[in-house]
Amino acid sequence: MFLPTTREECRRLGWSSLDVILVSGDAYIDSPLVGVAVIGNVLAAAGFRVGLVAQPRVDAGIDIIRLGVPELFWGVTGGAVDSMVANHTAGMRPRRRDDFTAGGINNRRPDRAVIIYANLIRRFARPLRPIVLGGIEASLRRISHYDAWNDRVRRSILFDAKADYLVYGMGEATTLALARRLAAGRSAADLPGLCYIAHQAPEGFVRLPDHQAVVEDPVAFNRMFARFARHNRAPEGIGLCQRQDNRFLVQNPPAPPMTAAELDAVHDLDYRRAVHPAELARGPVRALDTIAFSLVSHRGCFGGCAFCAISAHQGCTVVSRSIASLVEEARRLAQHPDFRGTIADVGGPTANMYAMGCTRAPDAGPCRRASCLYPTVCAHLDRDHAAQVALLDRLASVDAIRNVFVASGIRHDLLLADGRSGDAYLKRLVRRHTSGQLKVAPEHVVPEVLGVMGKPGPEVLEAFTARFQKAAAGGPKRFLTYYFMAAHPGCRHGHMLALRDFARRRLRLRPEQVQVFTPTPSTRATAIFHTGHDPFTGEPVFVERRLAARVAQKAVVLK
Repeated sequence: MFLPTTREECRRLGWSSLDVILVSGDAYIDSPLVGVAVIGNVLAAAGFRVGLVAQPRVDAGIDIIRLGVPELFWGVTGGAVDSMVANHTAGMRPRRRDDFTAGGINNRRPDRAVIIYANLIRRFARPLRPIVLGGIEASLRRISHYDAWNDRVRRSILFDAKADYLVYGMGEATTLALARRLAAGRSAADLPGLCYIAHQAPEGFVRLPDHQAVVEDPVAFNRMFARFARHNRAPEGIGLCQRQDNRFLVQNPPAPPMTAAELDAVHDLDYRRAVHPAELARGPVRALDTIAFSLVSHRGCFGGCAFCAISAHQGCTVVSRSIASLVEEARRLAQHPDFRGTIADVGGPTANMYAMGCTRAPDAGPCRRASCLYPTVCAHLDRDHAAQVALLDRLASVDAIRNVFVASGIRHDLLLADGRSGDAYLKRLVRRHTSGQLKVAPEHVVPEVLGVMGKPGPEVLEAFTARFQKAAAGGPKRFLTYYFMAAHPGCRHGHMLALRDFARRRLRLRPEQVQVFTPTPSTRATAIFHTGHDPFTGEPVFVERRLAARVAQKAVVLK
């Protein structure tokens, strides 16, 4: 269902007030692939009255209070991506276009949207109600973090926004528990997955280096990050805390990963898979073209790439939905009036991690590997693709569905490591479930750079390319799309020349999909970019800091 966005819509529902008001930096799309819509629908399904304010004006209070003041709390998110990433290119220039804004003009989301919206609420909304931050912008900025746009280490966003709570990670369970606690007048301070501010460090919590120390000392910054990252990987039910000025950021232990049944229930809710009608007056929202008829098969990623923040937000444990739930959702898609027979994507952060996970005994203790795939695929990883083949078969058999595509990228090293079902999966993918191009992200081909990234070597890429060509032979014409990255820590200009030559000689193509590395909060690569050293090994790493030279690394490959 669409959440109400005006008082008139509330009146039609018979509501004189709301329990929770959500505020988002994106246009309102009611879809299971949009975080704020998921949170809103989960709360509504539990009986809470929830409204949503999308992309409010920031020069006046008229938008932020158009639904009134909630009884329980405000929920604030910057949107699907960090607002600084959404609003700026890797070259630090303003983005003119935005797929998550109606009409496509990028003029409705402020920089540092979470902080700006929280300030708007405190300024204009009375009586005061708790402000709860969530989404990827808040989640990845929950501790002291390097901010590339300011080129400095910033405090936790909870302090800069002067908010009451921060829900980190995929926050359905924590947000619902918080709403129930506040409705009952009970403290929420012990909820898993929650951050808050305290005057003293809680007993038994792991203490990170103080904010002032990590501002002044790169070694302390890397010590902080390494402890934070290892805690994310193997949380062991222990909380973290960090002194920020004269108070403490308190991060409770993470919420446990959802079960398959719980994730199924989230996706079984009544989503319209459409843009709210009020948004359409300003034009279409391009993001809907991609997500309208796509299925989320799983969440989480165990790849551990240095530049990726997925494990810090979604977690490194892959939680997969049941085939029955996905088939039922496909049947609902087939009944949608705008559906034309094609499921555009079945996937997650990495498409071919569906139904995979660790086979170690639960009592074996925490795993200390930073990645299940690098430097080699872990012997304890169940890497069988058979469940994904079965899923695609079942989806393709649903009436009125002509095409089922996998548009999300795959890990080619993971596929090669599956000696049982890997070839069958790849052949099925190439012959029946690829619309024309299969996406892989080797990111680079120079071992020195790949080692910093945490990605497999060029020999793995060549082996996969040969395997792809064999699978595609005799079938419809299919292509591989390679995604590469320039200016990642460890990468010099000469490395990009080597990448260009490798692509032309060995892959026989001219790269088109090349992005410049953007240092985003809470990644290993960003810690290296800031300090010049790997936070886990202490080894020095070359970093190209000159903006013009960083952009030039991309240009040399595209020439």
